[in-house]
Amino acid sequence: MTFYDDIYPFYPPQRTSFIVSGRLLTISLVFLVLAVSLLLILPGIRGRTRLFWMFRIITSLFIGVVLVALNYTNSWAEARMTTNATYKSFSNAVINAEVGLHVGLYGINVTLRGNPVVQFNETINYNEMFSWHGAIEEEYEDALERGLPNPILYIVEKFTLSSPCGLIFQYRYSGRFASATLWTAFCCWVLANILFAMPVILYAGYMMMATAAFVFFSMVSFSTIMNVPRCVFAIGADSFVTEFSHSFWLALATGVLCAVIGALVVALNLLVPEKMKAAFSVGVDSCEDEEDSCGEGYLNSVFLDRAMISPLTEKATAVSLRSTM
Repeated sequence: MTFYDDIYPFYPPQRTSFIVSGRLLTISLVFLVLAVSLLLILPGIRGRTRLFWMFRIITSLFIGVVLVALNYTNSWAEARMTTNATYKSFSNAVINAEVGLHVGLYGINVTLRGNPVVQFNETINYNEMFSWHGAIEEEYEDALERGLPNPILYIVEKFTLSSPCGLIFQYRYSGRFASATLWTAFCCWVLANILFAMPVILYAGYMMMATAAFVFFSMVSFSTIMNVPRCVFAIGADSFVTEFSHSFWLALATGVLCAVIGALVVALNLLVPEKMKAAFSVGVDSCEDEEDSCGEGYLNSVFLDRAMISPLTEKATAVSLRSTM
């Protein structure tokens, strides 16, 4: 068996590529079940209040699931390119493939997809996860033992402690602080929902603004990776650098949403506090949207007549007894 018949005897068979994060799937299922459970109570709410409660539930759960999921996504920064590169060590085989680097708060995700996918009688479709919260050196050594393609090994090597680029220090510490502030934002979101339910509307608005502030702090923390000289990834004749991606912009949109909600709640509570109390059901039984059920009332005239006559009869009886005595 030789290397010239496109067979690599020292490498184990290629394993199934990574498809979806189990943590993200779990988070999505938990919040989906919670959303369905809360939406089941909507038929018991009458009038336009039902739409208001539905908007509150959907918006609040959207913010919560985003704050948790952003900790485990691998798309805070991304880079990709299509190039010709050496496939594996001890081989002169050159493939045309799309190489991708996806950076998260806890690690990186490196992809390699052939163009076409099947080349040299092998399916070239890799999606490998590497976490720097553990020992990334050990993960890199394991990748060497498994014989991963050269483009993947080259990118992962840039994140090892021995690399002169020092990417591990830039991304690990910025991701650590970004994750901490995101979890703080999630705690603020939980407190805001508790205050809305109590309800203490003014302070709930303040907590929503605090949620937005911590989301912005996480973005600032992660963006510090752009303030240092960025390492260039050169594969074959091409190169690329990382740029902000979907998770970063989703965090920005969520922070703006929280800031707008908090500012509106605080402003409306100061301008029209009574309407805000009515909107959040602070001991107010409003009938303006329930004309059919509250528009008319019926009184029992027989009962009212007896209630009015009974006191007069008792007084007359007492007077007559005194006069006889």
